[in-house]
Amino acid sequence: MQAVPPRGSAEPRRCGWCRRILPEQGSVGRPRLYCGQACRQRAYEQRSATAKAGLPGDVVLVSRAELDGLQDRLYQLRCALEDVQTLLTERPTKAELERSFKDLLHSTGRLDRLWVTERAS
Repeated sequence: MQAVPPRGSAEPRRCGWCRRILPEQGSVGRPRLYCGQACRQRAYEQRSATAKAGLPGDVVLVSRAELDGLQDRLYQLRCALEDVQTLLTERPTKAELERSFKDLLHSTGRLDRLWVTERAS
């Protein structure tokens, strides 16, 4: 089950299955958890399969390739952060700082996403 941010928070609410942003909702009724019946059904199927396999509800399964890719990107991010830290001890020019921060931003890629890969709805 997806945690629902408090109303009025800056973070948009997302579908508990496909992660699409949910439309704003009025103040009456329970907050929506899914963008539609298909996503609700997929989430139910996942919960059922997880329970039948005896796995905890919060388990996340990813392929070795997906995990390796994520670890590579995190390593690149760490290296970029270390480069910025080193540069800051060397009295950098504005251009050097801008280039270093641009590289740092580039290395983050799409790490802000919850899912390693998009799910099919």
